[in-house]
Amino acid sequence: MVKLDTFVCTTCGKSYPIGTRDWRCACGGFFELGVRPPFDAAAIDGAQPGLWRYRALLPLDPGWMPVTLGEGNTPLVEIDWEGRSVQLKLEYQSPTGSFKDRGSALLITALHGLGIQRVVEDSSGNAGASLAGYAARAGITCEVCVPASAAGPKLAQMEAYGAEVIVIKGRREYAALAAWAAAAHGAYYASHVYSPFFLAGIETLAYELWEQLGHRAPDAIVLPVGNGTLLLGIHRGFQRLHQAGLIAGQPRLLAVQAAACTPIYQAFRNGREAIEPAPTAPTVASGIAIGQPARAGQILSAVRSTDGAVFSVTEKEILETCNQLARCGFYAEETSAVPMAALRQLESALSAGELVAVPLTGHGLKTRRSQ
Repeated sequence: MVKLDTFVCTTCGKSYPIGTRDWRCACGGFFELGVRPPFDAAAIDGAQPGLWRYRALLPLDPGWMPVTLGEGNTPLVEIDWEGRSVQLKLEYQSPTGSFKDRGSALLITALHGLGIQRVVEDSSGNAGASLAGYAARAGITCEVCVPASAAGPKLAQMEAYGAEVIVIKGRREYAALAAWAAAAHGAYYASHVYSPFFLAGIETLAYELWEQLGHRAPDAIVLPVGNGTLLLGIHRGFQRLHQAGLIAGQPRLLAVQAAACTPIYQAFRNGREAIEPAPTAPTVASGIAIGQPARAGQILSAVRSTDGAVFSVTEKEILETCNQLARCGFYAEETSAVPMAALRQLESALSAGELVAVPLTGHGLKTRRSQ
Protein backbone atom coordinates (compact mmCIF):
# COMPACT_ATOMS: atom_id res chain seq x y z
CA MET A 1 0.00 0.00 0.00
CA VAL A 2 1.06 3.59 -0.59
CA LYS A 3 0.37 6.84 1.15
CA LEU A 4 -1.44 9.01 -1.37
CA ASP A 5 -0.91 12.77 -1.27
CA THR A 6 -1.30 14.15 -4.79
CA PHE A 7 -2.68 13.85 -8.28
CA VAL A 8 -0.28 14.68 -11.10
CA CYS A 9 -1.33 16.02 -14.50
CA THR A 10 -0.19 13.76 -17.34
CA THR A 11 0.15 16.75 -19.69
CA CYS A 12 1.91 19.52 -17.77
CA GLY A 13 3.07 17.74 -14.61
CA LYS A 14 1.27 20.06 -12.19
CA SER A 15 0.40 18.53 -8.81
CA TYR A 16 -2.93 18.77 -7.01
CA PRO A 17 -3.80 17.66 -3.48
CA ILE A 18 -5.56 14.29 -3.43
CA GLY A 19 -8.66 15.92 -1.92
CA THR A 20 -9.08 18.48 -4.70
CA ARG A 21 -12.52 19.02 -6.18
CA ASP A 22 -10.92 19.53 -9.58
CA TRP A 23 -11.41 16.48 -11.78
CA ARG A 24 -8.84 17.39 -14.41
CA CYS A 25 -5.95 19.82 -14.66
CA ALA A 26 -6.49 23.47 -15.55
CA CYS A 27 -4.59 22.71 -18.77
CA GLY A 28 -7.16 20.04 -19.65
CA GLY A 29 -4.87 17.11 -18.88
CA PHE A 30 -5.87 13.94 -17.05
CA PHE A 31 -4.93 13.25 -13.46
CA GLU A 32 -2.83 10.26 -12.52
CA LEU A 33 -1.99 8.96 -9.08
CA GLY A 34 1.53 9.17 -7.68
CA VAL A 35 4.29 6.63 -8.21
CA ARG A 36 3.14 3.09 -7.52
CA PRO A 37 5.36 0.21 -6.44
CA PRO A 38 5.90 -2.61 -8.97
CA PHE A 39 3.39 -5.44 -9.10
CA ASP A 40 4.49 -8.10 -6.62
CA ALA A 41 2.73 -11.47 -6.74
CA ALA A 42 3.82 -12.13 -3.16
CA ALA A 43 1.60 -9.22 -2.05
CA ILE A 44 -1.59 -10.95 -3.24
CA ASP A 45 -3.59 -11.88 -0.15
CA GLY A 46 -5.60 -15.01 -0.91
CA ALA A 47 -7.43 -14.71 2.40
CA GLN A 48 -9.25 -11.57 1.20
CA PRO A 49 -12.44 -11.79 -0.88
CA GLY A 50 -12.81 -10.80 -4.52
CA LEU A 51 -10.64 -8.02 -5.88
CA TRP A 52 -9.51 -7.09 -2.37
CA ARG A 53 -6.92 -9.87 -2.60
CA TYR A 54 -4.97 -7.20 -4.54
CA ARG A 55 -5.42 -4.50 -1.90
CA ALA A 56 -1.67 -4.10 -1.29
CA LEU A 57 -1.15 -3.56 -5.03
CA LEU A 58 -3.82 -0.90 -5.44
CA PRO A 59 -3.40 2.88 -5.02
CA LEU A 60 -5.37 3.16 -1.80
CA ASP A 61 -4.38 4.84 1.43
CA PRO A 62 -3.86 2.19 4.14
CA GLY A 63 -6.36 4.00 6.36
CA TRP A 64 -9.24 3.77 3.90
CA MET A 65 -11.68 0.97 4.72
CA PRO A 66 -12.97 -0.92 1.67
CA VAL A 67 -16.48 -0.13 0.46
CA THR A 68 -17.51 -3.46 -0.97
CA LEU A 69 -20.52 -5.33 -2.29
CA GLY A 70 -18.55 -8.51 -3.02
CA GLU A 71 -17.08 -7.49 -6.38
CA GLY A 72 -14.36 -9.35 -8.28
CA ASN A 73 -13.52 -13.03 -8.70
CA THR A 74 -15.98 -13.37 -11.59
CA PRO A 75 -16.06 -16.75 -13.37
CA LEU A 76 -13.95 -17.57 -16.42
CA VAL A 77 -15.78 -20.05 -18.65
CA GLU A 78 -14.45 -21.69 -21.81
CA ILE A 79 -16.86 -21.89 -24.74
CA ASP A 80 -16.61 -23.30 -28.25
CA TRP A 81 -17.73 -20.45 -30.51
CA GLU A 82 -18.08 -21.52 -34.11
CA GLY A 83 -15.03 -23.75 -33.89
CA ARG A 84 -12.82 -21.44 -31.81
CA SER A 85 -12.20 -21.78 -28.10
CA VAL A 86 -12.97 -18.52 -26.27
CA GLN A 87 -12.56 -17.71 -22.58
CA LEU A 88 -15.57 -15.71 -21.39
CA LYS A 89 -15.02 -13.57 -18.30
CA LEU A 90 -18.49 -13.20 -16.79
CA GLU A 91 -18.33 -9.64 -15.54
CA TYR A 92 -22.12 -9.42 -15.64
CA GLN A 93 -22.10 -11.47 -12.43
CA SER A 94 -20.74 -8.42 -10.57
CA PRO A 95 -22.96 -7.06 -7.75
CA THR A 96 -24.75 -4.39 -9.80
CA GLY A 97 -24.56 -6.40 -13.02
CA SER A 98 -21.57 -4.92 -14.85
CA PHE A 99 -17.77 -4.70 -14.89
CA LYS A 100 -18.05 -1.10 -13.68
CA ASP A 101 -18.25 -2.40 -10.10
CA ARG A 102 -14.49 -2.91 -10.04
CA GLY A 103 -13.91 0.79 -10.66
CA SER A 104 -16.75 1.96 -8.43
CA ALA A 105 -15.49 -0.07 -5.49
CA LEU A 106 -12.11 1.68 -5.58
CA LEU A 107 -13.48 5.11 -6.39
CA ILE A 108 -16.09 5.12 -3.61
CA THR A 109 -13.58 3.62 -1.17
CA ALA A 110 -11.28 6.57 -1.90
CA LEU A 111 -14.04 9.17 -1.72
CA HIS A 112 -15.40 7.73 1.51
CA GLY A 113 -11.89 7.80 2.94
CA LEU A 114 -11.56 11.44 1.90
CA GLY A 115 -14.84 12.34 3.62
CA ILE A 116 -16.82 13.15 0.46
CA GLN A 117 -20.55 13.40 1.21
CA ARG A 118 -22.13 14.04 -2.21
CA VAL A 119 -21.19 12.80 -5.68
CA VAL A 120 -22.44 13.34 -9.21
CA GLU A 121 -21.80 11.28 -12.34
CA ASP A 122 -22.96 11.24 -15.95
CA SER A 123 -23.75 7.88 -17.48
CA SER A 124 -25.85 6.10 -20.07
CA GLY A 125 -26.57 3.36 -17.54
CA ASN A 126 -24.12 0.88 -16.06
CA ALA A 127 -21.60 3.33 -14.62
CA GLY A 128 -24.37 5.34 -12.98
CA ALA A 129 -26.07 2.25 -11.58
CA SER A 130 -22.77 0.97 -10.23
CA LEU A 131 -21.78 4.27 -8.64
CA ALA A 132 -25.25 4.61 -7.12
CA GLY A 133 -25.01 1.17 -5.56
CA TYR A 134 -21.61 1.77 -4.01
CA ALA A 135 -22.55 5.27 -2.88
CA ALA A 136 -25.56 3.76 -1.11
CA ARG A 137 -23.26 1.23 0.56
CA ALA A 138 -21.03 4.06 1.78
CA GLY A 139 -23.86 6.38 2.82
CA ILE A 140 -22.91 8.99 0.21
CA THR A 141 -25.57 11.07 -1.55
CA CYS A 142 -25.54 10.38 -5.29
CA GLU A 143 -26.86 12.19 -8.37
CA VAL A 144 -26.67 10.72 -11.86
CA CYS A 145 -27.19 12.75 -15.04
CA VAL A 146 -28.43 10.44 -17.77
CA PRO A 147 -29.34 10.92 -21.44
CA ALA A 148 -33.02 10.50 -22.25
CA SER A 149 -32.10 7.40 -24.29
CA ALA A 150 -30.88 5.47 -21.22
CA ALA A 151 -32.44 2.05 -20.65
CA GLY A 152 -35.41 2.01 -18.25
CA PRO A 153 -34.20 -0.90 -16.10
CA LYS A 154 -30.90 0.88 -15.48
CA LEU A 155 -32.71 4.05 -14.41
CA ALA A 156 -34.90 2.00 -12.09
CA GLN A 157 -31.79 0.42 -10.61
CA MET A 158 -30.21 3.81 -9.88
CA GLU A 159 -33.41 5.05 -8.25
CA ALA A 160 -33.72 1.88 -6.18
CA TYR A 161 -30.30 2.62 -4.70
CA GLY A 162 -31.60 6.05 -3.68
CA ALA A 163 -29.81 8.10 -6.33
CA GLU A 164 -31.37 11.23 -7.76
CA VAL A 165 -31.67 10.55 -11.50
CA ILE A 166 -31.61 13.66 -13.69
CA VAL A 167 -32.72 12.95 -17.26
CA ILE A 168 -31.08 15.22 -19.83
CA LYS A 169 -32.61 15.62 -23.29
CA GLY A 170 -30.38 15.74 -26.34
CA ARG A 171 -26.96 14.26 -27.08
CA ARG A 172 -25.07 12.00 -24.66
CA GLU A 173 -22.51 14.78 -24.13
CA TYR A 174 -25.18 17.03 -22.62
CA ALA A 175 -25.41 14.71 -19.62
CA ALA A 176 -21.71 15.29 -18.98
CA LEU A 177 -22.20 19.05 -19.16
CA ALA A 178 -25.00 18.79 -16.59
CA ALA A 179 -22.77 16.76 -14.27
CA TRP A 180 -19.96 19.30 -14.61
CA ALA A 181 -22.40 22.04 -13.67
CA ALA A 182 -23.44 20.09 -10.56
CA ALA A 183 -19.79 19.62 -9.67
CA ALA A 184 -19.27 23.38 -9.93
CA HIS A 185 -21.96 23.78 -7.25
CA GLY A 186 -20.56 21.51 -4.58
CA ALA A 187 -20.90 17.87 -5.67
CA TYR A 188 -17.79 15.77 -6.24
CA TYR A 189 -17.55 14.70 -9.88
CA ALA A 190 -17.09 10.94 -9.44
CA SER A 191 -16.37 10.25 -13.09
CA HIS A 192 -15.69 6.75 -14.35
CA VAL A 193 -14.00 8.37 -17.36
CA TYR A 194 -11.72 10.83 -15.57
CA SER A 195 -10.97 9.23 -12.20
CA PRO A 196 -7.65 7.37 -11.94
CA PHE A 197 -9.10 5.43 -9.00
CA PHE A 198 -11.76 3.99 -11.29
CA LEU A 199 -9.20 2.84 -13.85
CA ALA A 200 -7.10 1.26 -11.10
CA GLY A 201 -10.12 -0.83 -10.13
CA ILE A 202 -10.49 -2.10 -13.70
CA GLU A 203 -6.85 -3.22 -13.60
CA THR A 204 -7.92 -6.05 -11.30
CA LEU A 205 -9.69 -7.74 -14.20
CA ALA A 206 -6.28 -8.26 -15.82
CA TYR A 207 -4.86 -9.64 -12.57
CA GLU A 208 -7.73 -12.12 -12.25
CA LEU A 209 -7.35 -13.29 -15.85
CA TRP A 210 -3.66 -13.82 -15.25
CA GLU A 211 -4.34 -15.92 -12.16
CA GLN A 212 -7.27 -17.86 -13.63
CA LEU A 213 -5.27 -18.77 -16.74
CA GLY A 214 -2.46 -20.27 -14.67
CA HIS A 215 -0.25 -17.18 -14.47
CA ARG A 216 -0.27 -16.38 -18.16
CA ALA A 217 -1.88 -13.71 -20.29
CA PRO A 218 -4.28 -14.41 -23.13
CA ASP A 219 -2.86 -13.86 -26.59
CA ALA A 220 -5.72 -11.50 -27.41
CA ILE A 221 -8.59 -9.79 -25.60
CA VAL A 222 -11.67 -8.69 -27.57
CA LEU A 223 -13.49 -5.73 -26.02
CA PRO A 224 -16.42 -3.39 -26.65
CA VAL A 225 -15.14 0.19 -26.68
CA GLY A 226 -16.94 3.47 -26.04
CA ASN A 227 -15.26 5.64 -23.40
CA GLY A 228 -12.54 3.00 -23.17
CA THR A 229 -12.32 2.52 -19.40
CA LEU A 230 -12.45 -1.27 -19.75
CA LEU A 231 -9.74 -1.38 -22.42
CA LEU A 232 -7.47 1.12 -20.65
CA GLY A 233 -7.82 -0.52 -17.24
CA ILE A 234 -7.04 -3.98 -18.63
CA HIS A 235 -4.12 -2.57 -20.62
CA ARG A 236 -2.67 -0.95 -17.51
CA GLY A 237 -3.08 -4.14 -15.52
CA PHE A 238 -1.21 -6.25 -18.05
CA GLN A 239 1.42 -3.51 -18.39
CA ARG A 240 2.14 -3.84 -14.69
CA LEU A 241 2.32 -7.63 -14.94
CA HIS A 242 4.72 -7.34 -17.89
CA GLN A 243 6.91 -4.76 -16.14
CA ALA A 244 7.14 -7.12 -13.16
CA GLY A 245 8.39 -9.90 -15.47
CA LEU A 246 5.34 -12.08 -14.80
CA ILE A 247 4.23 -12.33 -18.44
CA ALA A 248 6.33 -12.44 -21.60
CA GLY A 249 4.25 -9.87 -23.45
CA GLN A 250 0.96 -8.05 -23.34
CA PRO A 251 -2.18 -9.43 -25.02
CA ARG A 252 -3.26 -7.81 -28.26
CA LEU A 253 -6.20 -5.48 -27.68
CA LEU A 254 -8.91 -6.00 -30.29
CA ALA A 255 -11.47 -3.23 -29.85
CA VAL A 256 -14.95 -3.34 -31.34
CA GLN A 257 -17.49 -0.55 -31.85
CA ALA A 258 -21.09 -0.52 -33.01
CA ALA A 259 -21.33 0.67 -36.62
CA ALA A 260 -23.78 3.34 -35.44
CA CYS A 261 -20.98 5.18 -33.61
CA THR A 262 -17.38 4.56 -34.69
CA PRO A 263 -14.98 7.40 -33.77
CA ILE A 264 -12.22 5.01 -32.60
CA TYR A 265 -12.69 2.66 -35.55
CA GLN A 266 -12.54 5.51 -38.08
CA ALA A 267 -9.41 7.05 -36.52
CA PHE A 268 -7.64 3.68 -36.37
CA ARG A 269 -8.57 2.75 -39.93
CA ASN A 270 -7.35 6.10 -41.24
CA GLY A 271 -4.11 6.08 -39.24
CA ARG A 272 -4.99 9.14 -37.17
CA GLU A 273 -3.75 9.89 -33.66
CA ALA A 274 -6.95 11.72 -32.71
CA ILE A 275 -10.61 11.20 -33.46
CA GLU A 276 -13.10 13.33 -35.27
CA PRO A 277 -16.39 13.64 -33.35
CA ALA A 278 -18.72 10.96 -34.67
CA PRO A 279 -22.47 11.22 -35.21
CA THR A 280 -24.39 8.74 -33.09
CA ALA A 281 -27.23 6.84 -34.71
CA PRO A 282 -29.60 4.86 -32.50
CA THR A 283 -27.98 1.59 -31.41
CA VAL A 284 -28.86 -1.30 -29.12
CA ALA A 285 -25.27 -1.09 -27.85
CA SER A 286 -25.97 2.12 -25.93
CA GLY A 287 -23.11 1.51 -23.52
CA ILE A 288 -20.56 2.30 -26.23
CA ALA A 289 -22.45 5.00 -28.16
CA ILE A 290 -19.88 7.69 -27.31
CA GLY A 291 -19.27 10.14 -30.14
CA GLN A 292 -16.39 12.00 -28.46
CA PRO A 293 -14.56 9.72 -25.99
CA ALA A 294 -12.33 11.90 -23.81
CA ARG A 295 -9.54 9.32 -23.68
CA ALA A 296 -9.60 8.52 -27.41
CA GLY A 297 -5.90 9.24 -27.84
CA GLN A 298 -5.02 6.87 -25.00
CA ILE A 299 -7.29 4.17 -26.44
CA LEU A 300 -5.68 4.38 -29.88
CA SER A 301 -2.20 4.36 -28.36
CA ALA A 302 -2.98 1.28 -26.23
CA VAL A 303 -4.39 -0.64 -29.18
CA ARG A 304 -1.43 0.18 -31.42
CA SER A 305 1.15 -0.54 -28.71
CA THR A 306 -0.12 -4.11 -28.45
CA ASP A 307 -0.30 -4.66 -32.23
CA GLY A 308 -4.07 -4.66 -31.85
CA ALA A 309 -6.86 -3.51 -34.14
CA VAL A 310 -10.32 -1.95 -34.15
CA PHE A 311 -13.44 -3.41 -35.78
CA SER A 312 -17.12 -2.49 -36.11
CA VAL A 313 -20.31 -4.56 -36.19
CA THR A 314 -23.84 -3.89 -37.39
CA GLU A 315 -27.06 -3.82 -35.36
CA LYS A 316 -28.14 -7.06 -37.02
CA GLU A 317 -24.88 -8.77 -36.03
CA ILE A 318 -25.18 -7.53 -32.45
CA LEU A 319 -28.75 -8.76 -31.98
CA GLU A 320 -28.08 -12.12 -33.62
CA THR A 321 -25.01 -12.64 -31.44
CA CYS A 322 -26.93 -11.65 -28.31
CA ASN A 323 -29.46 -14.37 -29.03
CA GLN A 324 -26.70 -16.86 -29.91
CA LEU A 325 -25.01 -16.20 -26.56
CA ALA A 326 -28.31 -16.71 -24.75
CA ARG A 327 -28.78 -20.05 -26.51
CA CYS A 328 -25.44 -21.02 -24.99
CA GLY A 329 -26.64 -19.96 -21.52
CA PHE A 330 -25.08 -16.50 -21.35
CA TYR A 331 -27.71 -13.79 -20.90
CA ALA A 332 -25.78 -10.62 -21.64
CA GLU A 333 -26.84 -7.14 -22.64
CA GLU A 334 -26.37 -6.05 -26.25
CA THR A 335 -23.17 -4.09 -25.61
CA SER A 336 -21.62 -7.27 -24.20
CA ALA A 337 -22.36 -9.09 -27.46
CA VAL A 338 -20.40 -6.61 -29.57
CA PRO A 339 -16.97 -8.34 -29.30
CA MET A 340 -18.44 -11.79 -29.91
CA ALA A 341 -20.24 -10.41 -32.98
CA ALA A 342 -16.85 -9.43 -34.40
CA LEU A 343 -15.16 -12.81 -34.02
CA ARG A 344 -15.80 -13.80 -37.64
CA GLN A 345 -13.98 -10.66 -38.78
CA LEU A 346 -11.16 -11.39 -36.36
CA GLU A 347 -10.18 -14.71 -37.89
CA SER A 348 -7.63 -12.92 -40.07
CA ALA A 349 -6.11 -11.33 -36.95
CA LEU A 350 -5.95 -14.54 -34.89
CA SER A 351 -3.77 -17.58 -35.35
CA ALA A 352 -5.00 -21.11 -34.74
CA GLY A 353 -4.63 -22.12 -31.11
CA GLU A 354 -4.30 -18.59 -29.75
CA LEU A 355 -5.86 -18.01 -26.35
CA VAL A 356 -8.67 -15.47 -26.74
CA ALA A 357 -10.52 -13.82 -23.82
CA VAL A 358 -13.74 -11.82 -23.97
CA PRO A 359 -15.34 -10.06 -20.97
CA LEU A 360 -19.14 -10.14 -20.98
CA THR A 361 -19.60 -6.71 -19.52
CA GLY A 362 -23.25 -6.32 -18.53
CA HIS A 363 -26.27 -8.44 -17.64
CA GLY A 364 -29.11 -8.93 -20.11
CA LEU A 365 -31.74 -8.09 -17.52
CA LYS A 366 -30.61 -4.45 -17.73
CA THR A 367 -31.69 -3.92 -21.34
CA ARG A 368 -33.05 -6.91 -23.20
CA ARG A 369 -36.61 -7.40 -24.29
CA SER A 370 -38.19 -10.70 -25.30
CA GLN A 371 -37.32 -11.59 -28.87
